[in-house]
Amino acid sequence: MDIDTILNELTLEEKAGLCSGADFWHTKAVKRLGIEPIMVSDGPHGLRKNVDLAENPNQAIEAVCFPTASALACSFDTQLLTEMGKALGEECQAENVSVILGPGCNIKRSPLCGRNFEYFSEDPYLASRMAIAHIKGVQSKGIGTSLKHFAANNQEYRRHSVNEEIDERTLHEIYLAAFEPVVKDAKPWTVMCSYNKINGYYSSQNKLLLSDILRDEWGYEGLVMSDWGAVDDRVRGIKAGLDLEMPSSMGKNDAFIIKAVEDGTLSMDELDKCVRRVLELIAKSGESKTEMVWDKDRHHKLAEKIESECAVLLKNDDNALPLSTSDSIAFIGAFAEDPRYQGGGSSHINSYKTTSALEAVKNVCNVTYASGFSLEKDEINPELEKEALDVAAKADKVVVFAGLPESFESEGYDRKHMRMPNNQLELIDKLCEVNKNVIIVLHNGSPIELPFADKVKAILEMYLGGQAVGGAEIKLLFGDVNPSGKLAETFPLKLEDNPSYLNFPGEGDSVRYAEGIFVGYRYYEKKKMAVRFPFGHGLSYTTFEYSDLRLSDIEVGEKKNLTAELCITNTGSYAGAEVVELYIQPINPNVIRPVKELKGFEKVFLKPGESKRIVFSLDKSAFAYYSDKIHDWYSESGEYNVLIGASSADIRLSGKVHFNASKTLPIHFTLDSTGGDISETEEGKQMLDEMLKLVFIGANGGADEKSESGLEMLTAMTRDMPLHALVSFTDSPDITRERLKLLIDKLNEIYSHE
Repeated sequence: MDIDTILNELTLEEKAGLCSGADFWHTKAVKRLGIEPIMVSDGPHGLRKNVDLAENPNQAIEAVCFPTASALACSFDTQLLTEMGKALGEECQAENVSVILGPGCNIKRSPLCGRNFEYFSEDPYLASRMAIAHIKGVQSKGIGTSLKHFAANNQEYRRHSVNEEIDERTLHEIYLAAFEPVVKDAKPWTVMCSYNKINGYYSSQNKLLLSDILRDEWGYEGLVMSDWGAVDDRVRGIKAGLDLEMPSSMGKNDAFIIKAVEDGTLSMDELDKCVRRVLELIAKSGESKTEMVWDKDRHHKLAEKIESECAVLLKNDDNALPLSTSDSIAFIGAFAEDPRYQGGGSSHINSYKTTSALEAVKNVCNVTYASGFSLEKDEINPELEKEALDVAAKADKVVVFAGLPESFESEGYDRKHMRMPNNQLELIDKLCEVNKNVIIVLHNGSPIELPFADKVKAILEMYLGGQAVGGAEIKLLFGDVNPSGKLAETFPLKLEDNPSYLNFPGEGDSVRYAEGIFVGYRYYEKKKMAVRFPFGHGLSYTTFEYSDLRLSDIEVGEKKNLTAELCITNTGSYAGAEVVELYIQPINPNVIRPVKELKGFEKVFLKPGESKRIVFSLDKSAFAYYSDKIHDWYSESGEYNVLIGASSADIRLSGKVHFNASKTLPIHFTLDSTGGDISETEEGKQMLDEMLKLVFIGANGGADEKSESGLEMLTAMTRDMPLHALVSFTDSPDITRERLKLLIDKLNEIYSHE
């Protein structure tokens, strides 16, 4: 496609038309110039392609539902995400879909967000690595992705209009940090903007977001599309960098674009930039098309394999798991027969088949089954409950398949609480009274309160595990697969412990991100607060020993990377995989920072007795925080601990390094600066000491300047005192506002550099 020639031949009306969809899923065609439409389709964990010409516009083709992002992130396995991405790419090729809408890498600010099942983590480093792997897998098959929702789509309540008040550091360090590495490394074909406003501006017309940051700072060259119905002012959107409005606006916004160009409000150059990117996407899609056969059964098996690597063994007292086929086993809970394996909303897949645990266990051993509770209503059914208790009382071990029904969490609304249905909670309590070996298998899209955690023997978290979840459950429960997932988010003891609790979902059309950078484990660790299960936690049927941490140097810098190497050994009797987590902990930082932050992870499979060495390479970004003084990332000079752990709360090895920054942050002093402020610089401390001696002498009528106790007291007083207040303590001609201003100007010449 000769895009320059086409741009010259397109009419204004045709250019305006290309900036929005032809319908719900297709871009517009311009037949006279050979411009064909392309199709986009919902994802990200399965293909939700609508049936052509169906009476029901929401009727989707049969497809394979893979585990949702909430489960996938717990794998901590980038190769696994790439493998799934390749499968999705094959499906899109087979179904003539050019772009699959996903993945979503928004941060899980609150466990109540109805769309959390579609997002990876509370941690931006983990979220970005999962998204990179996913996108590279899909795009390796010549299919585009749409990284979403840019940015800070952290709640469903009033998501179309809510204004999020986020300070600069928090926005960059937490919410944009999940997107930046993905844009730079994976280069998604498209980025989808979110519905919400950020600091007063809709994402769809936010120039700071779409042009200044995404394109100018991060170097993004792909297409930016709107979420469906997210456009407020189409002309402002084009000026801000929004290329494609989806879906069709039925010509309404085309007319606004045409009028704006005709009256000079919008330049042709601004419009051409957007049209060019639409044409580039269409051209890339056409060049990447290939014939491909979609093997649904193979992808179903792949979905089972992936989920078996994602499930998290939260608890396993007395080695209650794995189960033995010689045990008398009872399966209880409606999810054993009718598993909850995906979320509601735009990502809902019309699965061509599902495998339940009750179906999969038939190939292993006989179990007794009772549903125990209804999924339709949160009401106690005495007959179902009695049947379950009778079955449980006769079994050696009881496996309860529990969790959240689909009505409890979905796109479109947020949860009001973190509790499971009462009919399930009451049943679990009663089961623990009749059987001491109760095992819980959870099906949920985000953290839930677990009041029974201390009563049951084991808890296996499946999240929303895709259509083959039952097969994965049986292999995990009976030890054919060793659990290896780790939590990608913290499970607090109760909702009120969450850092966003007082500010979620906000009041009216506004929400304050008052917790700042302290999201998830960053908050709980700073507060030294107990949690139910910490970030990165996950047990195994075997044990692992961490040893021999070696750091490449004790001094590193902006151009001198750090290598951290250690040995991991399987000291148990089961083969299994361990996720080794690396955290960086600043020691005595000059700004408020989290206790530690995840900066590396590696998943390694080991046979019993086997050892392997793991190597991490860290550049300056591992030591950085976002500084609003320079509007950029800054790696501060100082000492840092390198921590190696099995979870954020289970640190096994540590070492210390010193990071040397090439420059210091700029500092600007005023008469309102305190004595403590200027004492943080060498020159400032010298100046203050001299001033305080003069103040002390003047205030004491020429007293001996060597009177150390009095001078020390004055020094302590001025630590939090503004400099201008010093004038009040002396009549010395050397201490005036004018003289203080000259000293401050001198300091600013030294430290207020760009």
